Amino acid sequence: MRLGLSTPVVVQVPGIASPWEAEAGIADLARIASAADGLGFDYLTCSEHVAVPSTEAAVRGAVYWDPLATLGFLAAHTRRIRLATSVVVLGYHHPLEIAKRYGTLDKVSSGRLVLGVGIGSLKAEFELIGAPWEQRAARADDALRAVRVSLSSAASCYRGPFYDYQDMTVLPHAEQHRVPIWVGGRSFGSLRRAIGLADGWMPFGLTPDEVCEMVSRADLPAGFEVLLSTAVDPGADPVGTRARLLTLRDAGATAITCSVRADSARHYCDQLARLRDIEERFP
Repeated sequence: MRLGLSTPVVVQVPGIASPWEAEAGIADLARIASAADGLGFDYLTCSEHVAVPSTEAAVRGAVYWDPLATLGFLAAHTRRIRLATSVVVLGYHHPLEIAKRYGTLDKVSSGRLVLGVGIGSLKAEFELIGAPWEQRAARADDALRAVRVSLSSAASCYRGPFYDYQDMTVLPHAEQHRVPIWVGGRSFGSLRRAIGLADGWMPFGLTPDEVCEMVSRADLPAGFEVLLSTAVDPGADPVGTRARLLTLRDAGATAITCSVRADSARHYCDQLARLRDIEERFP
């Protein structure tokens, strides 16, 4: 089992983000990424929202750094750790836009991109940017198929019900021959989408038992990833942290995305070292 991080500062959800993150700067973010890289964490994440309605901010949060700029910056301050979007909303972009922008990110990071995608859930944001809300799941499936065939190739051709393009060239493209794609969601439909069109599933808002139940109804292909998430405080509660990680592992997680509680950027880095120590003692 591997550990990734829900990168602090860049997404600040009420009840999950620590108070210090509101005043943190870019130097703090670089320091944390470098520490995570050196300690052997598997990936850092960044989410996508263009604009959040003020009425939703108390629940969803209002701080969402742009994933492309953020992960590009983190690529320059790390050497090994993977850079995962969690998630890019497929309906907000043309597939070739995703292929160009995130293929370039894969290029500048020497092949460290993980493309996390989702169908989106905030109708007001769809309407704001003029993205179609109706049939968004079917559109996302079509976009995902198009992204898969276009992300790692200069010559791009695709024909589907919503996206159709022929004889287009996209350079640069992703360095990886097959960029890992993870699908976010909380329904069995999102799991089916991940199994059929991607390499992993990132459920949210589900209990371990609910994840187990859904996975038990599915035929997972070899090497398929199940990425679960949890909040941890390895310094103050090492026993509870270990128990949470083991519970998610037993629920089928191949990797766990950790939101780490801390009082400052320095304390966050210390917490990362404690978290790795706990994980390394797993049976």
